[in-house]
Amino acid sequence: MRSMDIAATGMQAQQLNVEVISNNIANLNTTGFKRQRAEFQDLLYQSIRRPGETSSDQNTVVPVGVQVGIGVKTAAVYRIHEQGNLTQTQNPLDLAIQGKGFFQVLLPDGTTAYTRAGSFQLNNQRQIVTADGYLVQPTIAIPQGTTSISVNASGQVLAQVTGQTNPQTVGQLQLAIFPNDPGLAALGQNLLQETQASGNPQTQDPGQQDAGTIQQGFLETSNVNVVTEISSLITAQRAYEMNSKVIEASDQMQQTLTNLR
Repeated sequence: MRSMDIAATGMQAQQLNVEVISNNIANLNTTGFKRQRAEFQDLLYQSIRRPGETSSDQNTVVPVGVQVGIGVKTAAVYRIHEQGNLTQTQNPLDLAIQGKGFFQVLLPDGTTAYTRAGSFQLNNQRQIVTADGYLVQPTIAIPQGTTSISVNASGQVLAQVTGQTNPQTVGQLQLAIFPNDPGLAALGQNLLQETQASGNPQTQDPGQQDAGTIQQGFLETSNVNVVTEISSLITAQRAYEMNSKVIEASDQMQQTLTNLR
């Protein structure tokens, strides 16, 4: 009886769907988080009678045929890179990207990761780093005696140093642009990694060509919509229950066959 196996694949698919939705809800307050959506495909079909095959010596053709599906599988978990809202923090090292692009971060192994979370700090060498201490690329150091830091929309970092009249330019932030943002691999810690699917990054100054602009004193919030996620969760739960009912019905049918005398 195929129905039990088919329903089992449906339950597994909806279990994954719920896991994706729960991860979205769990990251409701994660800075720069992009929500995900599970996508599914039907499995192979068993052809009992193929459509288009001849049905007689006069070359009459079967118009429809008989094909029975054997269930569902997960095709992808797609990351939706929709702009999140910007919330004001008044922290000079909190930076948000308005538009496309990612901040570049140097990992301890020497590779580069990418993030939309711009909650930056200074390390013991007065370099701009992430909350985990990873250097923001290009490396920018703030001089001793700095009384204020400003970052303009085009990514220039300026420091007002004691004893100087005009602010001093200490660095230039650059953003990475990818041909296919959803193709980036998630590493955790708000970091993404380049893959063959994402394509090679193109670094640009903020505001140039496709790159977004920098908003100082703001952070980009998660783009998770609670109402949408709760609605999707209810739908997934109902689909899971319906698949379980199919298994119960199939079991009862098998019991009926077993009890035949």
